[in-house]
Amino acid sequence: MNLRENVMAIYNGEQPDYYGDLMAAVEFITDPQFLKDSIIPQDGKEYKDSWGTVKMFLPGSPGPHPHLTPENIVIKDIEKWQEQLIVPSIEDFDYSELKQQVDAINRDEKLVCFFCPAGIFERSHFLMGVENALISYLEYPDEMKALLRVIADHKIEYIKRIAKECQPDIIFYHDDWGTKQNLFLPPSVWREIIKPLQKEISDAIHECGMIYMHHADCICQPIVKDMVEIGVDIWQGVIPQNDIVEIQRITEGKLAMIGGIDGPKIDIENITEEEIRAEVRRAIDTYCPGGRFFPSIPNGVCFREWNNEIYFDELKSYGKMFAEEHPVKMQNQV
Repeated sequence: MNLRENVMAIYNGEQPDYYGDLMAAVEFITDPQFLKDSIIPQDGKEYKDSWGTVKMFLPGSPGPHPHLTPENIVIKDIEKWQEQLIVPSIEDFDYSELKQQVDAINRDEKLVCFFCPAGIFERSHFLMGVENALISYLEYPDEMKALLRVIADHKIEYIKRIAKECQPDIIFYHDDWGTKQNLFLPPSVWREIIKPLQKEISDAIHECGMIYMHHADCICQPIVKDMVEIGVDIWQGVIPQNDIVEIQRITEGKLAMIGGIDGPKIDIENITEEEIRAEVRRAIDTYCPGGRFFPSIPNGVCFREWNNEIYFDELKSYGKMFAEEHPVKMQNQV
């Protein structure tokens, strides 16, 4: 099997040649809006993205982040959000480079993946700050529903435009809904405000013939059945602080997952090679029997080079051995 065939075998609940990270079989294509908003100098100065959010890229940091203050947030009064929000247009982007990237990819070998960051929840707190956003979800639910309606409409329009321009295989949608301890919002609030709009976004992805892969490297266990109902095809970034085996049981094989290896546990100094290899084997042994599981570090890699080499070596060798010794049973197929 080539890379695409192998990961699609796992995705379809069929027998793979080896178990590994689905992300190794994708080719990312450049998001014009992401490039415009996030490619900023690593100089510690403030820059505004297309939504008006102030960002900063500190020297030595892994990437740019919102740098929000009471003075620079876009939405200072949730009851007057319509007067303060300016929704960016998607008509001014040059999609020619995107098409060239896709044309250069061998789609028999790889999956074309469109990186779609800043989901509706993340965008809401980018616009007003995390604390203000969380308070507003609880105290001003009607205003937040109206605000997120506009953000979701923009997402849907953009996803449909990307499908029209280059038809990716996967939409890699980012929206972190929690931390390592819990969800940011009570499940009831998430279901009332986020879920209906996320279902529309999912429907748009599927109507365009693409796979919906949702990144959330956090606790999502309280809402995993909702994720299935929404239509999430793949949950990428599954941290082991979730009870993954229980999630596999209650979702009945309907949710493919990527993750399970505790990156922070093995991406440290003064760790032995055997400890790194043991964590990789633990994840494969524990989660792959449940089917449709891609073992990986949720964020993709170890940042320490030595640790990363051992991690990938063990994933490659043990992932192949496990597949050979544990043939997939028919009940795992979807």
